[in-house]
Amino acid sequence: MGLLNLSGFGLGYALMRCWFRTVLCWAATGALLLVALPADPDGVAGGLVVAYLVVLVLAAVDGARIARRRTVGGSWRPMVAAVVGLVLLAVPAGGVVFYGSAQDEAVEQMLLDRLDKGDRTVEAASAKTFGAARGDYRSALAVYRELGEKHAGSRAGKLVPKRLDAYYRSVSAMYRQKKHCEAIEPLTYLRTVPKEIDPKLLGDLVGYPDVPLATSLYECGVSKLGNPAAGTESRELDELLRTFPGSAQAEKVGPAVSGKISEQSGAVRGSNPCAATETLRRLRATALALPDKSVSALARNADGAIENGIYACGLAQFKDKRFGEARQTLTEFAATYKKDKRRARARDIAVAAEIADTRPVAGKHLPPSGRPGGARMQLVISNDAPDGVEILYTGPVTGKVSIGGCGGCRSYSWVSGSLSACKAKGKSYPHATLWLPAGEYHFLYKHRGGSSSTSVTSYADGSRIQPGYRYTGCTYVTSSTSLGTGPRDSVSNT
Repeated sequence: MGLLNLSGFGLGYALMRCWFRTVLCWAATGALLLVALPADPDGVAGGLVVAYLVVLVLAAVDGARIARRRTVGGSWRPMVAAVVGLVLLAVPAGGVVFYGSAQDEAVEQMLLDRLDKGDRTVEAASAKTFGAARGDYRSALAVYRELGEKHAGSRAGKLVPKRLDAYYRSVSAMYRQKKHCEAIEPLTYLRTVPKEIDPKLLGDLVGYPDVPLATSLYECGVSKLGNPAAGTESRELDELLRTFPGSAQAEKVGPAVSGKISEQSGAVRGSNPCAATETLRRLRATALALPDKSVSALARNADGAIENGIYACGLAQFKDKRFGEARQTLTEFAATYKKDKRRARARDIAVAAEIADTRPVAGKHLPPSGRPGGARMQLVISNDAPDGVEILYTGPVTGKVSIGGCGGCRSYSWVSGSLSACKAKGKSYPHATLWLPAGEYHFLYKHRGGSSSTSVTSYADGSRIQPGYRYTGCTYVTSSTSLGTGPRDSVSNT
């Protein structure tokens, strides 16, 4: 009878009609089933199992004790009861096996739920920019790492390699969409993944990011070559040449830079030489900064084109009436390229541009490139001002001349200037002599300052030089405190 009670159903008590004890056995077994089912991945608390086993042992001992005092159903024999008890022991044993199986399934479902959570995290991350999704991707990778490394034999663990393949596809989506600049950051991240997870789980994925990353660095870097927004730095090409120096993409950097330089070298002869020249300057700086010496050597290919471009840009600015810019550009050209045959021409145009910046009619046409023949007329300009003066002129010929200040000279009133300037008897005025072909001329008189306490405004004027005449001019300073105006230059010709 004791063995029958080990079934957990109190059958020994039932045969001996001990109903109260039978109900107690049912209650103990029911309580265990209520707590244990459905099966939980963590199983049943050990204390509860021990308590239940103690109850079964006590029921078996108690049942055996009562059975020795009673005769049960006359026809039953002790041997038959023992056999039946042993058979019924299969019930709790089978229950233990069933529960173990159910618990294993519960663990599998728990791991599959974790896998599903990781999958959903990856799916949500794919809808964001990589910068915003980086944390989600790291979280999902942690899930895959735990399942693949700690639960490799589970159904979820066996699915991890396929999930990692989908993970890599999600992270590298920008590359497949040919958004190469946006693909660089996520592809760079993928190269760090083998350090975070067992490489055996990745398989061929370990080396996957290298080619896409090299391609993205190349395509992104080349797309920025010469771009004003990108400046002169090329971080993408620099990283490509340093990280993948022997790659097919790295070998294409030199031809790409050379091609861009050739393209812009031709563009300096086009409609916008200034923009082409600036692009060439950026390309030159980019090439010089790259770590591959064969690429940085390409910088000198841009030198000649930049020289031509600066000159062409200055001419274009003059024709577009941007006289201040033209003067600056061509002055730079003349100062930088002293052996260039166009240097004198550049200086003439810079002089004409400076005059035209004050007197726009002087910039109606570029100054003549040749020197006209024929007679030349003398123009003597004297300076009756305390400060030195620089005189710029353009017409059939272009140039400039400087005259020193006149010691002891003073400024004149508006009225007395035209009557008395340069006419003091016995006085020698500083002067310069020009020999000019006949034609229309434009002059700009620029005082250099000096001892005068007030600034002198430059003065521009025009004059016609006719054959057979000798010309003189006088530059002097006038002031009018009553009008509140500063001094200005005046010139008179006879």
